[in-house]
Amino acid sequence: MSTARIHRALSEIPAADWDALHDGRNPFVAHAFLCGLESTGCLREDWGWTPCHVGLWEGDVLVAAAPGYLKFNSHGEFVFDHAWANALERHGLEYFPKWLGAVPYSPVTGPRLLARDEATKQDLLDAIEGLVRTSGLSSAHVNFHQAADDTAFVLRHARDNRGWSLREDIQYHWHNDAGWADFDGFVSAMDHKHRKNIRQERRKVRDAGITFRVVHGDEASDVDLAAMHGFYLQTFAEYGNSPALTLDFVRHLARAMPRQTVLMLAERAGRPVAGALCLRGGDTLHGRYWGAAELHPGLHFETCYYQGIEYCLREGLTRFEPGAQGRHKIARGFLPTLVRSRHLIADPRFAQAIDAWCGEERVATRHHLLQLQAHSPFRASSE
Repeated sequence: MSTARIHRALSEIPAADWDALHDGRNPFVAHAFLCGLESTGCLREDWGWTPCHVGLWEGDVLVAAAPGYLKFNSHGEFVFDHAWANALERHGLEYFPKWLGAVPYSPVTGPRLLARDEATKQDLLDAIEGLVRTSGLSSAHVNFHQAADDTAFVLRHARDNRGWSLREDIQYHWHNDAGWADFDGFVSAMDHKHRKNIRQERRKVRDAGITFRVVHGDEASDVDLAAMHGFYLQTFAEYGNSPALTLDFVRHLARAMPRQTVLMLAERAGRPVAGALCLRGGDTLHGRYWGAAELHPGLHFETCYYQGIEYCLREGLTRFEPGAQGRHKIARGFLPTLVRSRHLIADPRFAQAIDAWCGEERVATRHHLLQLQAHSPFRASSE
C-alpha cells in the first residue's frame, strides 16, 4: 500500500530515488535539472511558481512521482489557459492557485508520470486528484507529457467517466528518419528553393567572419557560461520579459549535467557575439535559449538551427526540438509535430464545457497540421 506525500522542495527526495523512476533519456526530468532550478533562485513565488511535487512511497521506497508546482498565474507554461481563468472568475470562482505537472519554463515533451507501471500511474493520478480536492484547487494540469503517458489518462477516464481533457498544439521538430550522414545530405533532400536559401543564409554568416565553437558543460569556461547567460538576458530584455534563469543555474548545469549541456558559441574577431544553450537527451537535442550581442543576417538561424542539426548528425542524434512556436522553422527542415497536455477541472460544470472546447480545438489543430504539412521543404521522393 503506497502513501502519497507532498514535497515542497525536490531536495526532500534523494536524487537516486527520483532518477530511478525514469530512464535518464530526458534531461528535463532529471533530479539535477529540477532541483537546480529551485536551489539557484530560478523559481520565485512572486512569479507564481511554488514547488509541490507529488510522491508515492511504500515505506522508504519511492515508487512514483510527478514534478509539480502550485501556480498563482500562468507564467512560463507555454500552454495558454487565460480564457479559462477569465471564465471562472466571471462566475465568481477562483482559478488560481492551480496544480501544474510540468518542467518550468520548458515546453519540452517528456515523461511526467514517473512510475514503474500503469497501475502505479493510476495511483499517482489518484494522489494528484486528491491534492486538488483537499487543497481546494480549481484544477490540475499536466503539460507536454509523452505519448507513453496517454494510456494512464485514457484508463482514468474509462474508470471514472471523468477525465483529464486533452489539448493538442503544434511544435516544429527535426527528424533524421532518412538517415542523413551530414548536412549536405540533409539539404540535398530539399527542393531547389529551400536548399538555395539555407546555403545562402550560412554563407552570409561565414562572410561576416563568424565562426562557431560547440562545447559541452565540462568543456566550457566560466567566461563561456557568463557570455551565454548574458546573451540570454539580452534576449529577454529585448522582448520586455523577466529572465528566470540565473547565472548560478547555468553554472550548475555545466557542473551537474556536464555532457548533457551543450553551448553553440558564435565568435567574431576572437570574442563571442551570440550563443545558444541546448540540452542533450538520449536521442534528442533540445534547443532552449539564445541571444546575440551583434546582429548579422542569418546569425539566428545558424546559431539556433543549423549548428544544432550539424551537432545531431555528428553525434548520431535523430531528433532536434528547437523550442516552441515558429512556422518559419518549416523552411529550415523542422516539420510540424503534435504535442499534448491534460487538464482536470474540479468544478463539473466547467469541466464539461472545457472538455467540449478542447475537442473543438483539437479538430482545428489537426486541420492546421495538415495545412502546414503541405509546406514541407523536402522533395516528395525523399519523404
